[in-house]
Amino acid sequence: MNQAARNADAGRYSLALSVLKQAFGDQLQTGEAICGQHAHTTTWIAPEPPDAVLFARSTEDVAHAVAIAAEHALPVIAFGTGSSLEGHVNAPLGGLSIDLSQMNRVLAVHAEDLDAVVEAGVTRTQLNSFLRDTGLFFPIDPGADASLGGMAATRASGTNAVRYGTMKDVVLSLKAVMADGTVITAGRRVKKSSAGYDLARLLVGSEGTLGIITELTVRLSGIPEAIGGGVISFPTIEAAAEAVIATIQCAIPVARIELLDALQIKACNAYSGLDLPETPHLFVEFHGTPAGVDEQAALFGAIAEDCGAAPLVWSSDPEARTKLWQARHDAYWAALQLRPGAKGVSTDVCVPISRLAECIAETRADIEASALQAPIVGHAGDGNFHVLILVDMEDADEVARAKAFVSRLNQRAIAMDGTATGEHGIGQGKRPYMQAEHGAALTVMGAIKKALDPQNILNPGKILPEDVA
Repeated sequence: MNQAARNADAGRYSLALSVLKQAFGDQLQTGEAICGQHAHTTTWIAPEPPDAVLFARSTEDVAHAVAIAAEHALPVIAFGTGSSLEGHVNAPLGGLSIDLSQMNRVLAVHAEDLDAVVEAGVTRTQLNSFLRDTGLFFPIDPGADASLGGMAATRASGTNAVRYGTMKDVVLSLKAVMADGTVITAGRRVKKSSAGYDLARLLVGSEGTLGIITELTVRLSGIPEAIGGGVISFPTIEAAAEAVIATIQCAIPVARIELLDALQIKACNAYSGLDLPETPHLFVEFHGTPAGVDEQAALFGAIAEDCGAAPLVWSSDPEARTKLWQARHDAYWAALQLRPGAKGVSTDVCVPISRLAECIAETRADIEASALQAPIVGHAGDGNFHVLILVDMEDADEVARAKAFVSRLNQRAIAMDGTATGEHGIGQGKRPYMQAEHGAALTVMGAIKKALDPQNILNPGKILPEDVA
């Protein structure tokens, strides 16, 4: 961009922010610290702060702000809790970050219909706390206490996805602000519909590039009568992956089945006070009736032992299960302690379940050949796994090796009929792999983006390559 264009943008931005300040007063903040907080990333993508942050309190606030932004071609980036991992909340062209965290009301719970209506800033733990006395819960659990609007925007999933699905499966309808400030409702509060284009599914996973989600109606589930969980060790990570494949193929209704490699187990032992053998493990959980849970656990244990596992260590005690799953959720922080001072670069891929063992084995060999330290964890029942590379960012050679490894990992997954990301989303970090994964379909995506956001003001620089967006 030449200097004249930069000056023109600065002039437009300044005028737009002046109009926004008049409209919103102290809801609009331009302080360096606040703007910096709304660009932080938990990976090696450099933070790119916005010019201002608007703390929205209603859908009307968002619509008014976007209309002003559209008038001045000011970029707009939606912000939930900032827990995304691929630079989704960065502002590469500057502009306005709209923080939705104050839009945190549970608007309605229809217990008889198993659904709830919430504002975008409601977090999953907040909703489940609200639901505590209803016998229902919201099952999507990405680990972080993310906002439901952000979870919908990134099509989040997590540890329960193998049984309860992902955000695309539980969002019944939503309210969104489009690029000109128009507010639309996509979908209805029903279980199915054949009426028109499924705009709700289009907006779920669009990462704020097609519209800003401000309200959602989400499907709830009944709290199981019985929950049992356990942990089981394997001689190799390939054996653990094979047990996952056999479990899914036998249609055992496992609620969670998480894979942790030996290095991650070592980290969890030290960080979370566990005492597990430093070998690959599966963490599992079953939901249902007491008899059903016992039967499922027995079937799983038999399959796992056929794959060379030790006996399943089982517990129906809530406190023991909580400790186990808290250790799984703390895996990121535990892994960082393996190499204090290193940057943790988290990446994920997803492959068909039949290719999981092969993909993980090749990935582990690639890590060792690249002389990197990188534990593997995964929502293995979906074929989705994560690699956390511990990188010394001052070592240029190590950074280059890590980047080359990430590229090979994504290409490997795509070559196996998989995807470059099962749940992290694209943001900035996964953009280079969109062409390989989608091919000519990118042109269709670009056409949709240009039709709905002709000025490219909604979260520009994300998802689509520059020559398509």
